[in-house]
Amino acid sequence: MAEAEDKPTVEDEHEDDPNYKPPAQKSVKEIVEADQEDESLRKYKESLLGGAIKEVKAPFPDDPRNVIVSKLSLVVEGRTDKELDLTGDLSKLKEKVFTIKEGAKYRMKVSFYVQREIVSGLRYEQKTSRKGIQVDKSKFMVGSYGPKETAHEYLTPVDEAPSGMLVRGSYTVESKFTDDDRNSILEWKWKFEIKKDWDD
Repeated sequence: MAEAEDKPTVEDEHEDDPNYKPPAQKSVKEIVEADQEDESLRKYKESLLGGAIKEVKAPFPDDPRNVIVSKLSLVVEGRTDKELDLTGDLSKLKEKVFTIKEGAKYRMKVSFYVQREIVSGLRYEQKTSRKGIQVDKSKFMVGSYGPKETAHEYLTPVDEAPSGMLVRGSYTVESKFTDDDRNSILEWKWKFEIKKDWDD
């Protein structure tokens, strides 16, 4: 976590362009049926779309959403992942606080389902604050995904927790998952503490 500054992230050239309009959304069926006479293009689309070429059974058929964010995990090599369930009452997330050992290298993993149509330009953003003052802001391009019966996973680049007595303590994070149309798919708040050592 780079204190008091934005970390370098993967950005689009249109990120701050108010005139940018994402390309028109096409269904999987439309993409598959287009250019059927071109054998090489058909094979290329099959390799890109993978399981989405076939009819995929929606994992949550009663949920009208196309993208469902299910889990946020703290990933540290050699340790069991710590997870937040994002399918329930999001207001209760503050009750489960992640502990991060100072100086530890870690990644965040977002697990999500795409259950009907291809979604393009997914992004994950997080703003970290301490005592009401923002100390870090990160934006990550997650990418475009087709429907699948199992969860997709996105891992952020490796980050390092700061060290020293002054940085130990509690932090609040505002996370946001959006698509290419800047639609908010899910927003949630959670907490972590930087400590001298792990709790367990």
